[in-house]
Amino acid sequence: MADDKALATPAPDGDVAVPTTAARKRDEAAARGALSQVLDTVAGFGVSFGTIFRKLETEEYPEEKRPTAKRFHGRHQLNRHPDGLEKCVGCELCAWACPADAILVEGADNDDTPLDEGGQGRFSPGERYGRVYQINYLRCIFCGLCIEACPTRALTMTNEYELADNSREKLIFTKEQLLAPLQEGMAAPPHAMAPHMEERDYFLGKVHSATPEQHAEADQLTEGGAH
Repeated sequence: MADDKALATPAPDGDVAVPTTAARKRDEAAARGALSQVLDTVAGFGVSFGTIFRKLETEEYPEEKRPTAKRFHGRHQLNRHPDGLEKCVGCELCAWACPADAILVEGADNDDTPLDEGGQGRFSPGERYGRVYQINYLRCIFCGLCIEACPTRALTMTNEYELADNSREKLIFTKEQLLAPLQEGMAAPPHAMAPHMEERDYFLGKVHSATPEQHAEADQLTEGGAH
């Protein structure tokens, strides 16, 4: 304690006071601090000078678009099974996982009631499907947590990033905008599941395309104006 408070050790008359160990340590620390500041300043200018002489690459966007990374987080997509039925079962887990509260899901029960009795048809292999599905891209932060939460791999993210618009309403995407387009061999729902198949068979990859019966039912429901 005495060494920390004393700047120098008392000396006999006529002699020069000798600095204590604590005082010497403080002087050395101050010297190192000043040197560190100088080196930090030089290092900062080094980064600037290194960038000045680097060749600039001009992007001719939007005429020329660079490919995005394979796992780029872009616009969402609601996927389908190979026969056209929707993978979304309306569980709302994606909405619960969204930290920005950007997703709205309203589930509904699939209806296997015969058409002549007023049935509306089936949209997914499960008991329920996503009747309403919206993503507000004014809030979305593209974190991908909704993708991780989806138990059926119904929701994925594409490489599309051009989402700017001149209206707030246009940046709230509906289910029709998010659904993946129908591919060859698919039938537009609503229609029944593939014959002799259960819900688990869809996720085991046993369904490869829509059957003629499914195509016929889809056409019948479309002509009847089912929603």
